[in-house]
Amino acid sequence: MMHFNENRLGLYLLIAISLQLCVSSRAQEPITGQINDYINSQGGDWRNIDNALSVIPDENYADQPYVVIAKNGDWVCVLTTGPGSESRKGQHMVASVSSDQGKSWSHLINIEESDAPPSSWGIPYVTPYGRIYVFYTFNGDKIESYPNGEPLQHNTELGWYCFKYSNDNGHTWSDRHRIPMRKTTLDYINPWNGDVQLFWGVSKPFSHKGSMYFSFTKLAIHPQDMGEGFLYRSDNINTERNVTKLHWELLPEGNTGISYTALGITQEEHNIVPLSNGNLYCSFRTTEGYPANSYSYDNGRTWTTPVYITYSDGSVLKNPRACPRVFKASNGKYLIWYHNNNIKGYKGHRNPVWISGGIEKEGKILWSQPEVLLYGPQELRGMSYPDLIEENGNYWISETQKSIARLHAIDKNLLERIWKQGTTRKLTRKGLILEESDISGQLNLDSPGLPDLKNGSFTIELLMNINKLKPGQTIFDNTDFQGNGVKIETTPERTVKLILKEGDYQASLDTDPGLVVKGENHIVFIVDGQANLLTSLVNGKLCDGGRYRLQGWSWFDENIVDVSTSENLIIMADFDGSVRKLRIYNRYLTTSEAISNYYFEIH
Repeated sequence: MMHFNENRLGLYLLIAISLQLCVSSRAQEPITGQINDYINSQGGDWRNIDNALSVIPDENYADQPYVVIAKNGDWVCVLTTGPGSESRKGQHMVASVSSDQGKSWSHLINIEESDAPPSSWGIPYVTPYGRIYVFYTFNGDKIESYPNGEPLQHNTELGWYCFKYSNDNGHTWSDRHRIPMRKTTLDYINPWNGDVQLFWGVSKPFSHKGSMYFSFTKLAIHPQDMGEGFLYRSDNINTERNVTKLHWELLPEGNTGISYTALGITQEEHNIVPLSNGNLYCSFRTTEGYPANSYSYDNGRTWTTPVYITYSDGSVLKNPRACPRVFKASNGKYLIWYHNNNIKGYKGHRNPVWISGGIEKEGKILWSQPEVLLYGPQELRGMSYPDLIEENGNYWISETQKSIARLHAIDKNLLERIWKQGTTRKLTRKGLILEESDISGQLNLDSPGLPDLKNGSFTIELLMNINKLKPGQTIFDNTDFQGNGVKIETTPERTVKLILKEGDYQASLDTDPGLVVKGENHIVFIVDGQANLLTSLVNGKLCDGGRYRLQGWSWFDENIVDVSTSENLIIMADFDGSVRKLRIYNRYLTTSEAISNYYFEIH
C-alpha cells in the first residue's frame, strides 16, 4: 500500500488550504447540462484516471468513496480512510462535501473518530425529507483475536451493523446506533459460533415500494470466505425521524442467504438494484472468474438460484475477484462495472475498467457488449468500489485504488451508445480516412498514413467473404522492408491476427478461436493508442477470450509509436476470398460504433 510521502503530503495540504471554504458555501458555479463540453475543453483522454475531475481527500487509505446529493444540492462523499493501509489501526468513517459537483472537496469530517474501534465500509442514503444516513461495520466489541487467542490480521469486517445520520447535509453527525442482526447458519459456523458476526457491504441503499433496502455479505470464514448475501429492509425510515422507532427486517427469510455452492465457496460483495417491473436484481463476485446474479420476485424474501452473468447473446461475463458493481440510471437502464478477464482470485486485472449497459426486458437485464470506461498505467493493479452520480442528465464515476480516490466526469455519449447497441445501424464516418469496396484480388494503395500511437489511435474494419481460412494468408500489409508497420494475417488456430511492429518492439492480437467462419465475416481491430490497448470484434461481438483465453484484449508497449512506416498498403496479397469493405479510421472506434457498423453492413 502507498503511505504518505512528501509529494502526497504536499498535495493534501494544498487541498486542505484551498478547498476548506467549500464546506459552508458554494465555491464555484456547478456544471449544469454541459458536462461533455467541459470534458472536451480539458484536453487529453477523459478515460485516463490521471485526467480525473478531482481527487477526493483521505488520510492515506481510501475505500468506497460513495456520493449522495444532499437536499441543498451539495454532494456528500462518505469513505473509509485511515493513516495506514487497509484494515490497519485508525481506520474510520469520514465524509467530505462538495458544493461544485465534485470539482473540489471540503476537509474531512469525522463520522467516527480514528481512535474509536474500527469503522468501515460505509454506504450512504438520503431520505425524502433530506436526512443523510450512513450504514457501516463497527467493531463495537473491540475484537482483536480469534477465540483461541491468535491475533487478527483484519478486524474491520466484523462486529455490529451501525449507522449515524446527518440533518445538516453532511457537516455534523449523530450518535451511533446499532441495527439488530439475527443469526443465520453462517454465524453459527464462524470461529466465534455466532457470538461475533462477520459481514460488510458495498451496495448503496435504495428506495423500493416505499421501503429502504440495502444489501451486504455475511461470512462464515474470516476474513473473507464462505459468503452469502443478505439485505435489510426498513419500511418506515423514509418518514420516521425517531431512530429508536425504526423497523428492521433481515432478508431473505430463513437461515440461508443469496448463494449457490456450484459457483464456488467465495460469493461476496452482493449489490442489489430495483427493477422497473418491481423485482430486485443482485450481482456479486466469485473466485471462479465470473460474476453471478440472482432475482427476487417477492421484494427480497426469496431469490432465484444464482447463475453467472451473461451478455444478451448468452456468453458469460468475465471478472476476477473484484466488485462487479451494478447501477440503475434515472432513465430506467443499467450499468455494470467489471474487468473483462477471468484470472481467478485477486491477481486478476482491475485495470482497465470495462462497462456494459443493461436493458430490462421481460423482467431480466440484457447486458450489452462492453466498453473501456477508465484505465491507468499498465503496472497499476487497478480501480474498484465505484459509485455512479447522476445530476442534470450528466454522469460521474468515483473509484479508488485504495491509496487514492478520484472522481471522473463521464462522456454520456458512451453510455447512451451502449444502451442502444443492436438497434443503432448507422455507419460511423467520423475519422474515416480510407474506404475501399469489392476487392477480389491484390490491391496496392497509397497508405493513408496512420496516427502515431503516443497521441492517437486507429481502427481497421474489414467485411470479408472467406473461402478457406488457411494459415499464413496476408489480408492487410502496411509494413516496410524491415517488417515495421501493421499487418493482418490468418493463423494456424484459424483466427485473424493483427501485428504491430516498430524496431525491437512488437505486439499482436488475434480474434477468438471459433468466431471467424467460412463465408461472410465482419472484423474490426481497434488500436487504442491513448490507453495502449488492442481489442477486436467479430460479427458484432467483442473478443473476450471465450473459453480458450483468460482475456481477449491486450496491452501493447508504449514504445510502439510509429507504425505508419510504408507508403504502400497491400490488400489481399494471398488471401482466399474477397474483401467487400475496408475502412481505416484515424481514431479508436468504441465497441458500440463498431457494432453499429456491423449492423449497417450485415442487416
